[in-house]
Amino acid sequence: MHAFTPAAPPSGRHFDVVIIGAGAAGMMCAATAGQRGRSVLLVDHAVRLAEKIRISGGGRCNFTNRRVGPEHYLSLNPHFVRSALSRYTARDFIELVHSHGIDFHERDWGQLFCDDSAQQIIDMLRAECEDGGVQWAMPATVHQVRHHRGDADGERFAIETDRGHFGASSLVIATGGLAIPKIGATPFGYRIAEQFGIPVVAPRPALVPLTLAPETLALLATLAGISLEVEAHCRGPGFREAALVTHRGLSGPAVLQVSSYWQAQAYKDDEWEPVHVDLLPGVDAEAWLLEHAHDKALLPNLLGERLPRRFAHAWCELHGWMKPVNQIRHAELRTIAASLADWRLTPSGTQGYAKAEVTLGGVDTRALSSKTMEARSVPGLYFVGEVMDVTGHLGGYNFQWAWSSGVACGEAV
Repeated sequence: MHAFTPAAPPSGRHFDVVIIGAGAAGMMCAATAGQRGRSVLLVDHAVRLAEKIRISGGGRCNFTNRRVGPEHYLSLNPHFVRSALSRYTARDFIELVHSHGIDFHERDWGQLFCDDSAQQIIDMLRAECEDGGVQWAMPATVHQVRHHRGDADGERFAIETDRGHFGASSLVIATGGLAIPKIGATPFGYRIAEQFGIPVVAPRPALVPLTLAPETLALLATLAGISLEVEAHCRGPGFREAALVTHRGLSGPAVLQVSSYWQAQAYKDDEWEPVHVDLLPGVDAEAWLLEHAHDKALLPNLLGERLPRRFAHAWCELHGWMKPVNQIRHAELRTIAASLADWRLTPSGTQGYAKAEVTLGGVDTRALSSKTMEARSVPGLYFVGEVMDVTGHLGGYNFQWAWSSGVACGEAV
C-alpha cells in the first residue's frame, strides 16, 4: 500500500478546526465538520493512513455492531457515552456504508465486517473528507500546541509542525491510545490533556491476552493452540465465547473481553478478584459428574467427553485429580464440579500494549461535555475516540464509539 502524502496547505494558514489524528474518530469528525462548511485541517504523523482500521477484523474491519448500548462500554463515568451513541447510531453508520456500495456480512453477536477489505472503510472516510473539503498535513510531526485566550471567533490555538505552523479556532485531539505501538500509537493525546490541566485516567492495555503464573503455565503451555468454549467474567458481565491456550497464558475472545474488567480493578481500592471461568457453560457439572459416579474411567478421560482431551488431562493434573471416577467421593465430585463451573485464575499480568486491541483509561470524561466532547475548562479543545476513558467490548463497539464521538464533535466545532 502506498504512503498517503497529500500536499499540505501553506504554513501560517488559519482553520476553523484542526484535528490531530487521522484515524477512525479523526476522519469522522473532519468529514462531519467539513460538510457543515467548516474549514478543516487533518494532521497525522503516520505515513500510511488509518493503519488501525486496515489491520482490524483480520483485514476486514469489524466496523460496528447491530447491538450497541452503553452497557458495552467501560469508563469511570459510565453514562458519558449515552448522548453520542443515541444521536449517531450503528444504523446511521450502516446507512453510510450502504451509500458507498460496500458489501458486508454479520457474524456472531451482531458483529458487522466488510465482505472485501477494511481498505473500503478507509476509502469511504477519505471520500467523506473530500466532500467536506478537508485539507491534510500528513505525515507531519506536531512539535508544539500553544493556546491563545482570545475571543470565541479568533485563533485560540497555534499548532507547530514540521510541515508548517497553523492556527485554529477549535482543536480536536483524535490521537488514540497506546495499543499497538508498532503502527504508531503514542501518548500524545494524554500529554496535550495534561498540558491543559485536564485529568487522565491512567491508561492500561485492554482487550488483551492474559499471562499466567509459571506454576500454572508449566502444565498448560504444552496445550498452546487448544481452544474451547467457556463463559468468563470478572466483576462484570459474563462472556460466553472461545478461550485459547497460548505459550504465555490465555487468549481468545472470552479472555480478551474479560481482560478489560480484570484490568479495570486497578481503579478500585480493594483487592483484585481472579478471573472466573466456567469450563462447561450450559452444563450442570455436578449433576453430570454424579450421574457418572460409578464409572471406572479416569476423571480426565470422562472430562475429555466434554472438553478437549489434552486440556482435560492437564487441568486434572493441575488440581491433582487423576483418579478413576468411582474412587472419588461424592463430596469431592461436588468440589470438582464447582471448580469446573468456576475455575479461578489469577493472571500474572497481560501481554501488554503490543498485543492489546485498545487502551483502557485515558482523558477523564468527567472533564468533557458528553454532548460535544469539548473540555469544560478549555473552550475550543475537544477529544474524540480512544484517547478518552471510554473502552468498548470486542465486536465493533470501539469503532462505533469513534463514529459517534467523531460526529458529536464534528457537529459542534
